[in-house]
Amino acid sequence: MIEQAKQGDRKSLAQLVKNYEQTIYNFAFKVCRNKDRAEHAMQETFISMVKSLKQFSGKSKLSTWLYTIVSNHCLMQARSNKSKLTDSIDNEETYFDETEFAEWKVTPDQIAENNELKELLDRAIQQLPADYKIVFLLRDVEGLSTEETGKIVELSVPAVKSRLHRARAFLRNELNKVLQDGKA
Repeated sequence: MIEQAKQGDRKSLAQLVKNYEQTIYNFAFKVCRNKDRAEHAMQETFISMVKSLKQFSGKSKLSTWLYTIVSNHCLMQARSNKSKLTDSIDNEETYFDETEFAEWKVTPDQIAENNELKELLDRAIQQLPADYKIVFLLRDVEGLSTEETGKIVELSVPAVKSRLHRARAFLRNELNKVLQDGKA
């Protein structure tokens, strides 16, 4: 399908966009924490893909290449906004997660505690510098390997590990502060 899209087949190109649009949007939203910014990053990613698909060598997965593009667009947005991307959690869309209710042994108290912890972690993630946030999201949220993450953000494996270690340490410290202070 990629080869057909490279040759100008619009149906193949449309199918590639359809196959990856949700993944790219979800990742952009995790980084940007704003629906409009995430949609903009997703659109820019696919515009970039269309413009440069012929340059895609196939040495990596297409998803890895798209993560690289969307990461760059998100970083450019973060730099142009000159903010730490600390939009309020109250302004974010909330999605119903039916998996929380699939297990009958889970009590409402446990669900509330899990949601509270998710909210605390989300706030802490938003305080990470954009460069660390992207590495953390790619590795620990998206589940990509260190090597794949390095290719996407154009860093060596040791640099990815270092940023990931610093991001995790920062998050651990932020969560400990909140949990110890009881300001949840």
